[in-house]
Amino acid sequence: MVGIRNGRPYRRVVAAQKALGLPRWICGHNIAVNVDCQRHPLAFTLDHEVPLSKGGSLLDPANARSAHRRCNSARGNRTTPRVQQRASRRW
Repeated sequence: MVGIRNGRPYRRVVAAQKALGLPRWICGHNIAVNVDCQRHPLAFTLDHEVPLSKGGSLLDPANARSAHRRCNSARGNRTTPRVQQRASRRW
C-alpha cells in the first residue's frame, strides 16, 4: 500500500498550497525559487496549523500552511510556532 502522503489527494493539497504563493506562515519569508532540492532547509514543505498528532486533518486545505523545511522541523508538533529569540546587540 502506498503511503497517503505519496497519494494523489495529498499531492493536490501540496500543489494548491504552493500555487497560492503565500509567504511562509512561521517565519513570514518567501521561498527562494531556485531551491530545487526537497531536502534543502529552505525548501517548501506543507505544514499543518493543527498538527496531525493533535487531531489535524492531513488533506484539509484549511489546515494546510506553507513553511520552509527548517521552520517546519523546528516547530515540531507544537500548536504555535516557536518565537525565535534574537541575540542582543554586540556593543
